[in-house]
Amino acid sequence: MVSGILKKIFGSRNERLLKGYRRSVKRVNAIEESLAALSDDELRAKTEAFKQRFQDGESLDALQSEAFAVVREGARRALGMRHFDVQLIGGLVLHEGKIAEMRTGEGKTLMGTLAVYLNAITGKGVHVVTVNDYLARRDAQWMGKLYNFLGLSVGINLSGMEREDKIAAYQADITYGTNNEFGFDYLRDNLVYQSEERVQRPLHYAIVDEVDSILIDEARTPLIISGTADDNTELYTKLNTVPPMLMRQATEPKADEPEPEGDYYVDEKSRQIHLSEAGHEKVEHILEQMGLMPANASLYDPQHITLVHYLYASLRAHALFTRDKDYVVQNDEVVIVDEHTGRLMEGRRWSEGLHQAVEAKEGVQIQSESVTLASITFQNFFRMYEKLAGMTGTADTEAYEFQQIYGLETVVIPTHRKIQRLDKQDLIFRSAEEKHAAVINDIKDCIERGQPALVGTASIELSEHLSALLNQQSIPHSVLNAKQHEREALIVSQAGRPGVVTIATNMAGRGTDIVLGGNVDIQSQFIMADTSLSDEDKQARIKQLKDEHPALHEQVLAAGGLHIIGTERHESRRIDNQLRGRAGRQGDPGSSRFYLSMDDQLLRIFAGERLKSMMDRLKIPQGEAIESGMVSRSIESAQRKVEARNFDVRKQLLEYDDVANDQRRVMYAQRNTLLDDGEIIETVGAMRDDVLAEVVYQYVPNGVTEEQWLLPELEKHLQDEWSLNVPVGDWMKAHTTATPDDLVKHVQEIATTTYQAKIDAVGAEGFHNFERVLMLQSMDQQWREHLAALDHLRQGIHLRSYAQKNPKQEYKRESFDLFSLMLERIKGNVTGMLMNVQVQAQEQLEEAEQHILHQEEEKQAHLNFQHSSAHAAEVNHAQMEEPLDVEFEQKFLATAFGETESDHPRIGRNDPCPCGSGKKYKQCHGRLA
Repeated sequence: MVSGILKKIFGSRNERLLKGYRRSVKRVNAIEESLAALSDDELRAKTEAFKQRFQDGESLDALQSEAFAVVREGARRALGMRHFDVQLIGGLVLHEGKIAEMRTGEGKTLMGTLAVYLNAITGKGVHVVTVNDYLARRDAQWMGKLYNFLGLSVGINLSGMEREDKIAAYQADITYGTNNEFGFDYLRDNLVYQSEERVQRPLHYAIVDEVDSILIDEARTPLIISGTADDNTELYTKLNTVPPMLMRQATEPKADEPEPEGDYYVDEKSRQIHLSEAGHEKVEHILEQMGLMPANASLYDPQHITLVHYLYASLRAHALFTRDKDYVVQNDEVVIVDEHTGRLMEGRRWSEGLHQAVEAKEGVQIQSESVTLASITFQNFFRMYEKLAGMTGTADTEAYEFQQIYGLETVVIPTHRKIQRLDKQDLIFRSAEEKHAAVINDIKDCIERGQPALVGTASIELSEHLSALLNQQSIPHSVLNAKQHEREALIVSQAGRPGVVTIATNMAGRGTDIVLGGNVDIQSQFIMADTSLSDEDKQARIKQLKDEHPALHEQVLAAGGLHIIGTERHESRRIDNQLRGRAGRQGDPGSSRFYLSMDDQLLRIFAGERLKSMMDRLKIPQGEAIESGMVSRSIESAQRKVEARNFDVRKQLLEYDDVANDQRRVMYAQRNTLLDDGEIIETVGAMRDDVLAEVVYQYVPNGVTEEQWLLPELEKHLQDEWSLNVPVGDWMKAHTTATPDDLVKHVQEIATTTYQAKIDAVGAEGFHNFERVLMLQSMDQQWREHLAALDHLRQGIHLRSYAQKNPKQEYKRESFDLFSLMLERIKGNVTGMLMNVQVQAQEQLEEAEQHILHQEEEKQAHLNFQHSSAHAAEVNHAQMEEPLDVEFEQKFLATAFGETESDHPRIGRNDPCPCGSGKKYKQCHGRLA
């Protein structure tokens, strides 16, 4: 109540921000007239003047009003478009590193040019992130006219480009590209073996278009670069025959009731499969008959545990994944369909063997599984930018998540003209057949009145079913789904013509406005590209289009504008709002209505029984619908539940990836140091000293009597493992007062002398290059194994909750232990190889170096780039998380690669471990791999 009163007095946070932005807009408008008098060259010269003023210490905020005015004037001359005042407000929001929610059709693409231009003045590069290559190319070419007119360079970063072209794209002032490509380039840059092979500059400023689609929908799945692993094709083929032999349980098992008949239960909410007791026995019997398990063996015996993994992958492929909804089969390949945009996701594969199981189910060629080489979540990638901003038509419903995860505030920009769209109440039918009949009737009504209709569906399957129903009644229409994405722009450009019917799987990020009466510009482009027409025919057709457009526009306006028909509610309100937002752009009239049925997934899971009983009590006859605000609100409540659950999934994924991210930063920073530094002799020397100290203390510990020293064993170990001839016993007899610490220094000095002799024999430059390549290879190999270990740890960590332990905390501790062991292995491997290598000539070194580089090139020639499904580990949310010992973590990471003792005091092997476990250091974090 108090907050409501305060809001009335002072306005909401959004209103207060807009008031401040409007004052800035007035300053921009005041400059406009003076810039109109400048010539093109004088206007272009402003860019260099801004760059010089920035170099001289003036801030971007001080340049803001002038720069925005220059962009507005430049757009008027180069594009024939002038920014509205609300677009200037949007530009200010983007410059401040916030999210601008601007309704569909209000001109987000043009709005973005303001903040892009201003931040490109720094010369550090601006990334404009889009959802697909088509939009990246289109926006770069379209807005590139403005940037080039003002003297800035523009690059396009597309998948499949040559390295030189990518480097050129990133060196430009402004770079357009997709979220996946920017992320994969970052990971690829951390797999290279030569510093000049990296393509990206430091991540400075990014504007994410369709920010909700990229940072929310796609954030549930990490980017993964993988290589090929073992071939288990035969196993997938055999296990593919198992699911058809099993019976699905009709209802969910209840704790206090007998288990329903059947072998497995499908949990649709979490998209998981659970075998029943009877199912376990049946599967074991089937696998015995197949020869995959011996008689009387258990499915969960250690030697058969991998079978469980493949079995569940096969069950999920059969029970949860549907052809033409979750994937399509093209050219003997299974191609994933993006559930949010309805697009084909070429080159992406599901992880954990699921893709291979679907390939076996569809009878296409099974491609081998992969091993992860590098991965990152979008959350952690985009948080690396110095400044991040975003724009979309639908962000306000997810404002809390943007603030929590990315620290991005959402500002709702007012529309240029008042919205006139009429959003009608949902109609709810008993069955899908009744719903489809009502949709067809609505479409017929639109055609009779000359009103264009856009029909939104949630799957390719439903879009094709509706298309078949329309064909039966000879109703002309266009279908826009993942199978027709090449014709996307042409279909959308004509979707606003009178009586035109368009069926679309999802309208997020389509990027082409539906103009009432038809989009003449887009249609003209297709006419110009038609090689079968002569130039005279092209001009005649374009003239005809332009002449008839005003009359068509008025006809559609009179019919009520674009009518949106939703065939079911999506699990996210944003997707519904995106579909609705296609109507009523720029103050045009329009209308929308959603048709639902009890068979829809959202209603069936969350409200099906309740609504069915309500319809029965009200005695609603077949074919009639419920139209009630109360029902619509309950559906919205169900959507909120799903959104909250998805937020938990993304947050959980991020919490687990944050652990790997800290380690990733350490590894990548060390990698870049190796690539960039001319000398790594100090790093190698520090690692060698560290490893040898551990070896000596293992045989000659501090704090024990001399009788317990194992000097002969130490001497033999140094000779066998490190090729070091050190007469330890003789030296200790000659130095009767020497301590183990003195012996460590003596061994380190001999090792340094021996090592230096190797360097002198072949020349420092060649040997240091070999050191660098060898160290990079060892780091990459160990990091790959570490990622696999983390993956296995995460899959089973939720079981710790049964022991009353917090799985997230356990994961942090154990992953840190694994990381410390990995670093020890790297130091041991590199030191061992360098101490044992016998080199007589420079040519041998070069040959060995080339062999390593060739091996890595072979691996990188067969990389897979995945943005695959990720299942965050289940955790007990009720358990509170304890903070880790941050001081210890920082101390350990600082000394991870063996910096000198003067910088960081050595922890004695028998000292208490700094992690607070109560154990000695040698038995805890100091133990050798």
